[in-house]
Amino acid sequence: MGLQAIDQERLTNYMQRAEERAAYFLGYPIARDFDYSDLYPLLKLPLNNIGDPLVESTYDLNSRSLEQEVLAFFADLFRAPADNWWGYVTNGGSEGNLYGLYVARELYPNGIVYYSEATHYSVQKNIQLLNLRSIVIRTDERGEMDYSDLAQMLHMHRDQPAIIFANIGTTMTEAKDDLVEIKSRLRMAAIKNYYIHCDAALAGVYSALLNLKPGFDFGHGADSLAISGHKFIGSPIPCGLVLVKRNYKERIGKAIPYIGTVDTTITGSRNGHSPVFLWYAIKKLGREGLQRRATESLTMATYLESQLLDRGIQAWRNPSAITVVFPEPSKHLRQKWQLATENGCSHVVCMPGVEKTQLDEFLKDMQEDARVSGEMVESLSS
Repeated sequence: MGLQAIDQERLTNYMQRAEERAAYFLGYPIARDFDYSDLYPLLKLPLNNIGDPLVESTYDLNSRSLEQEVLAFFADLFRAPADNWWGYVTNGGSEGNLYGLYVARELYPNGIVYYSEATHYSVQKNIQLLNLRSIVIRTDERGEMDYSDLAQMLHMHRDQPAIIFANIGTTMTEAKDDLVEIKSRLRMAAIKNYYIHCDAALAGVYSALLNLKPGFDFGHGADSLAISGHKFIGSPIPCGLVLVKRNYKERIGKAIPYIGTVDTTITGSRNGHSPVFLWYAIKKLGREGLQRRATESLTMATYLESQLLDRGIQAWRNPSAITVVFPEPSKHLRQKWQLATENGCSHVVCMPGVEKTQLDEFLKDMQEDARVSGEMVESLSS
């Protein structure tokens, strides 16, 4: 039995509208150049990766074996200790950050979380959920943590364990906190008990693929890190991944006879389709293909920044960033191109799938918007 005519019409209109809006999607970090049509038959199946991805379950309709390969790929990419890592595919970066903070709290129940004012809005919620104490650290004008302020705060609370929440690509400006600088301030404060979690949701994958500075992986001192899968790699369903040192994670989880496995994740039941999407993309593209995607994104960001500057628009970006920041244009333009805006600035994120023709259309709109704004200013001043 199909939909009633009125409902079918509503669905058709919605699908058409979604296709139209996808063509004007520049302000948020979502890759759109994926094709998972080979996997469509799996949408008929209720894949559920319940429980620990490394432990089999009596719920055998899952993608756990593919998830393990995805985890191994990223453990290698982020230089996790060979025999001391664990992780799972999450619903997105926010869940991965929650898990990292959860592990840190279990390790240091009286620890203080230090995070910058440019940190993603969900982190404060995660801190509240975990009932953790926290201190917000100032940032510089480009969104990177102010290490002098961090040093001062650490020194004031040097008798307490420190839980450092480092950003590897902030939401608005793609600023990256430097683990070398952070660890230096921890040493200066003589803090021995600390935990470093890296929110690498935005920039983590392509930064690691291209070995961009500053380094942030386990080899550089991370105890856990979270990435998004639907951002750089691309997925029709929001997803992510968290990795953590296994000896820290062992404090969490217990055996559940009902599911025949261990409950070690945040959500319990987990979407089993996302690991298949990630596995498919990794196998289809390979490491070299993913590196090409990263290089192409950087090329598009360089092009957009230079073209905006040529048009007299004060655009800028952080080193090796694919996020281009500029003064906010008119509301009409922000809505048309779905531009994230904060404190008078908007940005475009040149994720895979953003094409030169799309940027050229955007640049044309920006130039016209600037012309109209200039005429309005002249009219008001005359």
